[in-house]
Amino acid sequence: MELHNSKHMVLLSSTGLGHLIPVIELGKRFLFHHNFKVTILAVTSQTSEAETQILNSSPCHVIQIPSPDLTGLVHQNDAVVARICIMMRAAVPAIKSIISKITPRPSALIVDLFGTESIPIARELNILSYVYVATHAWLLALLVYSPVLDVQVKGQYVDLTEPLKIPGCSPIRPEDVVDPMLDRNDRQYKEYLTIGNGIQKSDGVLANTWEELQRKDLQALRDGGLLSKVLNMRIPIYAVGPLVRQPELEPSSSTKSLLTWLDQQPNESVLYVSFGSGGTMSYEQMKEMALGLEMSGTRFVWVVRAPNEGATDAAFFTTGGHDNDDKMCKYLPEGFVLRTREMGRLVPEWAQQETILSHGSIGGFLSHCGWGSTLESIINGVPLVTWPLYSEQRMNATLLAEELGVGVRPKVLPTKEVVGREEIARLVREVIGQNEKVKSNPVRRRVKEIQHSAVSALSKGGSSYVALSQVAKTIGRE
Repeated sequence: MELHNSKHMVLLSSTGLGHLIPVIELGKRFLFHHNFKVTILAVTSQTSEAETQILNSSPCHVIQIPSPDLTGLVHQNDAVVARICIMMRAAVPAIKSIISKITPRPSALIVDLFGTESIPIARELNILSYVYVATHAWLLALLVYSPVLDVQVKGQYVDLTEPLKIPGCSPIRPEDVVDPMLDRNDRQYKEYLTIGNGIQKSDGVLANTWEELQRKDLQALRDGGLLSKVLNMRIPIYAVGPLVRQPELEPSSSTKSLLTWLDQQPNESVLYVSFGSGGTMSYEQMKEMALGLEMSGTRFVWVVRAPNEGATDAAFFTTGGHDNDDKMCKYLPEGFVLRTREMGRLVPEWAQQETILSHGSIGGFLSHCGWGSTLESIINGVPLVTWPLYSEQRMNATLLAEELGVGVRPKVLPTKEVVGREEIARLVREVIGQNEKVKSNPVRRRVKEIQHSAVSALSKGGSSYVALSQVAKTIGRE
């Protein structure tokens, strides 16, 4: 008879900060709140300095699995989703070997979205398996329903004139679909459908959202809900978020210098500008961004990354590389750095975002709308200027601006057209205005309400705390 350690679990993460950070934060909740031993298996690109730093600072036991040799498996034009899926599939033998050698055997395997093809390992080892969806319930609904849409819809989704209907959930506009759905002939679309089908093979799903935020979508997904009935979906759905990275106890020297400057600024007067761990923009858009920030007259902290004329996710596998002020100046309009030296601060490549967002002088966040960044903004009560670039970010932007009311958005999608400086200045002023306007700002009021809801959900006795406790009890009984 196999011996299991009912208080030991393995979490599997794919590469990329947007995947890795939520997995580590979930592991920390099990470790500190439910007394589990947690082992994190991280399949890494080994090209991201920020990824390495975060792995090394994790309180959980981390085993890094270097990216397998993908020669002949990945094509030059393959998108990020396809590359990660192929990487995770090629790593399955190494993942199985590591888990099989852990003694006594853990009682559960929790995989991120890109790790669903490792679920059969749990079946073979007779342990529980869960999928951790580090994003929101509306996206989860679209993902599991996509295999049905694949049969129902003819032609390209983006050519449709009516929104895609998801039983029991809000419909989604064709232009807001996730990147893999933009081209049904692309390799990443087939990988995306594989993920959607793989989720139901698990023993349950943990989502990085909370009951009070997305009750309608969660009810649709659960047993008895409209979507659940259509899919015959019987696995439990647990809302366990918002799980976000906490501010660093010991900030880096560059962050300390930035915090000193922020200490000198008025409360909620500074706009934080960042496009996540992988986001990039064209040279022309970077120029308009700079001039728009200057035109707004608003204090700002801008995480600057080299422009890219092709992919909007060009930095995904290399986050945290070093750059310097002289090099940054080459990307920006002539004289911009000198003219804005009193009102703004530029940070090369990557910043300790959670530490910056928690500072009292930050009053707005111009963001790519990655879900991790979105949650960090909400948990700190900071309203957003939405600037979606890739992945599910267009969907997130719509959720934030139109359903939740915690953000404002440009009139055109930044991935379709260059957003001009005047429009950027207008959006910034809408989020951060004069003191008397700030107090009556509906977006700011709404984000404070949701912030309170988020904090309550995670607190002892809150909906997310109770949900994760249920998962812990189920695993602990095995």
